Amino acid sequence: MQNKGLVKLFAVLFGLVSIYQLSFTFKANQIENRAEEIAARKTDDPELRADYEANYLDSIGNQEVFNLGITNYTYNEVRDKAMNLGLDLKGGINVILEISVKDILKGLSNNSKDPVFNKALDDASELQKTSQNAYVDDFFIAFDKIKGDQKLASPDIFANRTLSEEITFDMSDRAVQPIIRQKVDESIVSAFEVLRKRIDKFGVTSPNIQRLGNTGRILVELPGAKDVERIKNLLQSTAQLEFWDVYKGEEFLPFLAQANEVLKPLVNKDAKSEVADSEIVTDTIDDADSRIKELTGVIDTDSTEVGENPILDLLRGYGAGGPVVATFEAKDKDLIMDYLNMPQVRSLLPTDQRYVKFAWGIQAKNSEFIDLYAIKGNRDNTPELSGAVVTDARQAYNQRNQPTVSMQMNSKGAKIWEEMTGRAYTQQSQIAIVLDDVVYSAPGVTTGPISGGNSEISGSFTLNEAIDLANVLRAGKLPAKADIVQADEVGASLGQEAIESGTSSFLIALSLVLVWMIIYYGRGGLFADIALLLNILLIFGVLSGLGAVLTLPGLAGIVLTIGMSVDANVIIFERIKEELAKGKGRREAVKDGFSNALSSILDANITTLLTAIILFVFGTGPIKGFATTLIIGIVTSLFTAIFITRLLVDWYIDKGKNLTFTTAVTKGLFQNMNIDFINKRKVSYVISAIAIALSLFSLFTKKLDQGIDFVGGRTYQVRFAQEVNPEEVKADVLDAFGSAEVKTIGSSHQLKISTKYLVDVNTAEADEKVQSELFETLIPYLPKGMTFEDFKVGSGDKKIGQMFSSKVSPTIADDIKTESFWAVIGSLVVVFLYILLRFKRWQFSLGAVSAVFHDVIIVLGIFSFAHRFMPFSMEIDQAFIAAILTVIGYSLNDTVIIFDRVRETVLERGGFARGRNINFAINSTISRTLNTSLTTLVVLLAMFLLGADSLRGLLFAIIVGIVVGTYSSIFVATPLMYDTLKNKGEVLDEDSKI
Repeated sequence: MQNKGLVKLFAVLFGLVSIYQLSFTFKANQIENRAEEIAARKTDDPELRADYEANYLDSIGNQEVFNLGITNYTYNEVRDKAMNLGLDLKGGINVILEISVKDILKGLSNNSKDPVFNKALDDASELQKTSQNAYVDDFFIAFDKIKGDQKLASPDIFANRTLSEEITFDMSDRAVQPIIRQKVDESIVSAFEVLRKRIDKFGVTSPNIQRLGNTGRILVELPGAKDVERIKNLLQSTAQLEFWDVYKGEEFLPFLAQANEVLKPLVNKDAKSEVADSEIVTDTIDDADSRIKELTGVIDTDSTEVGENPILDLLRGYGAGGPVVATFEAKDKDLIMDYLNMPQVRSLLPTDQRYVKFAWGIQAKNSEFIDLYAIKGNRDNTPELSGAVVTDARQAYNQRNQPTVSMQMNSKGAKIWEEMTGRAYTQQSQIAIVLDDVVYSAPGVTTGPISGGNSEISGSFTLNEAIDLANVLRAGKLPAKADIVQADEVGASLGQEAIESGTSSFLIALSLVLVWMIIYYGRGGLFADIALLLNILLIFGVLSGLGAVLTLPGLAGIVLTIGMSVDANVIIFERIKEELAKGKGRREAVKDGFSNALSSILDANITTLLTAIILFVFGTGPIKGFATTLIIGIVTSLFTAIFITRLLVDWYIDKGKNLTFTTAVTKGLFQNMNIDFINKRKVSYVISAIAIALSLFSLFTKKLDQGIDFVGGRTYQVRFAQEVNPEEVKADVLDAFGSAEVKTIGSSHQLKISTKYLVDVNTAEADEKVQSELFETLIPYLPKGMTFEDFKVGSGDKKIGQMFSSKVSPTIADDIKTESFWAVIGSLVVVFLYILLRFKRWQFSLGAVSAVFHDVIIVLGIFSFAHRFMPFSMEIDQAFIAAILTVIGYSLNDTVIIFDRVRETVLERGGFARGRNINFAINSTISRTLNTSLTTLVVLLAMFLLGADSLRGLLFAIIVGIVVGTYSSIFVATPLMYDTLKNKGEVLDEDSKI
């Protein structure tokens, strides 16, 4: 080998850089473990312990903690350079937020009331359920269908004052559309920046935020985040801050009494259906007085009246001279608001109050009650002052040492604020500070107009709530609401378990491979092991240096890389053994062996690399992590197998030592094999046809167990203190939700519960409702006294409760299904073209792709048949697609190596010789095929049996795929290639050349 010195230098430098990069990970882990120990000594409370841990790490953030002699690093610098662990290894949250383009379009139209415009918005929302278009494109399609004479450039739609400089009345719809697309895109970019600023201020380690293509979707990955609910609120809060004048609450007590009487015949079935209007008007004031007296204890409440008064029976207090109209129980707030917004009730309002907006105050912590306010609205429903004027916001404390938020406004806002506070001072009224339609406070003004633009929001805040609110206001408001359409939440304890099980299974698998290589190849196997260990070091070093994220599927990718690395060494060693068998000297045999093996190694790795790249392009989150490690692993495997192993072998031979690449156990194994594979092809065709028929029958009758990635829904992994009966749990969950799938995960005390309940509703309230109802349903199976908060985070030493949750909206599910389809098809097309280019015959491409189809159908069939009784999840999801693409890559790897030997043999021996030369080629690769498949299977089986439950479905698919792929490479791909040849004769002519 030439340039040995350069290769040695590069290997040493590459290794040292990898060790340097990984040193930050070891140091960061050491510091974080110390932080955990300090926090554990201070308290047993998990929440307080997390706070102590965070405070300690914050306190040393800028302190020197790592000295390398020539330079030193602070903890923050060490943490930033450490390897990033994914969600499934560290816990945290991974969400896809969808910015509401519908809201953006409404905003651009100045909330147009045009019926055609609003109908088009609704129609576009319906189209989105099955469409792959962007929302704005579906809106244009819907508008064109129903517009009649209406135009997008109508003054009632987009030709308004806001867009007057860009859209004029005489513009066509075609001319308006690109302007609207640009405005929508600008709003999404604005939302992206707002979210990025919020996340930066939240202080999460290694956050990742990216826009997905040109859609309104934004991916946010926050590994290690512990307070998941707080983060979800932070991400979804639109921060629509408004300042409104409010009415005095007592002005609306008569109105509540009148509304109550109007509602009686509408709500209470036992009430009289006809009530004279005159009776309503005459009796309401007296009735209101009597109800108020009841509330204050002046008279006793007659229990027989309970339930007869829709509003007054729910009343729990009333405003006494302040801005609060009345107090109700929080559980009744939606019902009360529905009542107050009914047309029959709104018609009771006098002319000067017809634009009143009713709004709820912020609910105090640990309180069941909530206050109702009456805001002085207007025709356009726009506040006199909005949060757009806020230039800065900080968490502060009031005189009673309670957390508040102080704000600074710009000059325009300060002027309006001075006018508003001056008016409130004169009229002795209040100003409501409203955030996202919730009244946070409604202070009066006692010292005259407030100049300078300073103001304060107070309420029943916790410190964290005040900090988050200040951050949100400072970062800015979202231009439209952001719904979580896909989410994965992993508990920290589940992540730690994944690390422990993944590490132990990985080390056991690695040890088995290292031992086997020495048993099979002796000293050569030892050299291969050294190259393999260096390969793993380089993979982790590159991952760390690139800032890539290591996930559980990423670990599976590294495991597969071990197989690829072993495969390359096996090919080399087998070729060297062949050269030695020809009587060549050691040095010449090694040289020719490496040279002859190079073509096969490159072809095999390039085909796998192509599928990995496609997986990287189409995948998201953990699947992209799997593809990343696979791509890095393929490159480093090639380097270590071709160069490092060669260096070690040459070094040993240069010392005059004998190197046979065999041991007493394996000497002569698989040599002189002469199986007639071509003549047995009809038997293999029958076996494959039966397997495919059974698989297709199962697919059409039993179907596949599609996960929520493909159908939408919510999934929860729940751990119990004792074994539970999945069927009993399923029956209870079905009663609660109407749809449910319950499966055992790992052991009988852990279940995976999936449901489509409220699948079309992407609001935070819907997520909370489903989670809460699930908790209520599972109470009989949970430890006595467990609270909802404990359930959500997985509490106790055994971490009982929710360990993982995931949500996928139907729209996202359709997109994932489409992307997965094109990923598989794309990989097949790319590989077909590569093999065609490499082997110059379409028969080789046909054989390879046919074998891949054969493998994929059988794997799908086995999953279809076995998912009902296997003790682990066999759902068809994104991870399964990753497995299928891996199977494609591995099957092609095997096939290409056989084809490469067929090409070589045909050229050397003169044609296909009626299949005899093909038989020779297959027999000569049997040792490599079985050796590689067995070592890879050993590694995968160790991970499958000892690794994390969440990986078992993926690993099972790959294991089945390797077994089937090894078979198809020999018994399907090669025979099909042979049967489609025109010239199968003895003589090598122009048609036989490859």
